[in-house]
Amino acid sequence: AEHQHARYNPLRDDWVLVSAHRVKRPWQGQLEKPPPEDVPRWDPNNPLCPGATRANGEVNPRYEGTFVFPNDFPALQPDAPEPGDSDHPLFQAAAARGVCKVMCFHPWSDLTLPLMSLAEIRAVVDAWAELAAELGASYPWVQIFENKGAMMGCSNPHPHCQVWASSFLPNEARLEDRTQRQHLSQRGVPMLLEYAEQEAQRKERLVVENEDWLVVVPYWATWPYQTLLLPRRHVCRLQDLREGERDSLASIMQRLLIKYDNLFEVSFPYSMGWHGAPTGPYLEEDCGHWQLHAHYYPPLLRSATVRKFMVGYEMLAQAQRDLTPEQAAERLRNLPEVHYKQRAK
Repeated sequence: AEHQHARYNPLRDDWVLVSAHRVKRPWQGQLEKPPPEDVPRWDPNNPLCPGATRANGEVNPRYEGTFVFPNDFPALQPDAPEPGDSDHPLFQAAAARGVCKVMCFHPWSDLTLPLMSLAEIRAVVDAWAELAAELGASYPWVQIFENKGAMMGCSNPHPHCQVWASSFLPNEARLEDRTQRQHLSQRGVPMLLEYAEQEAQRKERLVVENEDWLVVVPYWATWPYQTLLLPRRHVCRLQDLREGERDSLASIMQRLLIKYDNLFEVSFPYSMGWHGAPTGPYLEEDCGHWQLHAHYYPPLLRSATVRKFMVGYEMLAQAQRDLTPEQAAERLRNLPEVHYKQRAK
């Protein structure tokens, strides 16, 4: 807690420098703008709202639950041509095809996941699993991710996520596939299943838990209040979750996200995403080394206006964090589970 040291991340096969004393240094750098508190519930100019007209001229239905539609500005398209042959090993290109979808969580723009009901969050979980199965029937990788808040590049104040399916395994997927496969080969148990059992016993990095899930600030966390959401049972993919596990997932997500918002009493920004076993052609292979999990990467460090910057040493050498994972977990763990907006005045 007092002296700098490095910690190994077995999932990414790299290291993070922990320098807990640096959080005490004075700050005269950039201050972020807190997110707006006056987001209208419905705005005809917001392209994610029910009944609104999107950039391509299509009109959204008057949806009342989740709503999925093709991204109007997709990063991947299914019919992209093959690149030309390379004339040198230092100048390689490869085909990249896929589809990109947007999923609205709720028709109201002034809600976020922690302020939604458990039934509404469960509907999001079911929609995630349905999309993972549908797109995973043909694509090797389906990346579900949510960028929450303008600080994390979210361009629209409406509760939503994105789902990109690709004809290739992205870098993070390939890396986690390799490290988890090696761990199973060496220790005979899936890495993140063993890790979850260890963290459940040790409890020093535990944030919230229930019968089926636990959330920890991982031992190797890079971002200040980064968390890892893990099932207790060996599960390879979202679509493999049982009914009860989907209910308890909705519950633990709500509890975690309420704590996030309560930390600085602000709608807490983050990027999150699900990682599970590859799909498409990999459905016919043994992917038992994989364990389903979700990463949450929030940028805030000291307050609602002071963030962690990954620059300089982090970009040119290795990741560095300014408080220990144990300190971050204790602070999150001790926060109330009633949202600050819903407390009695």
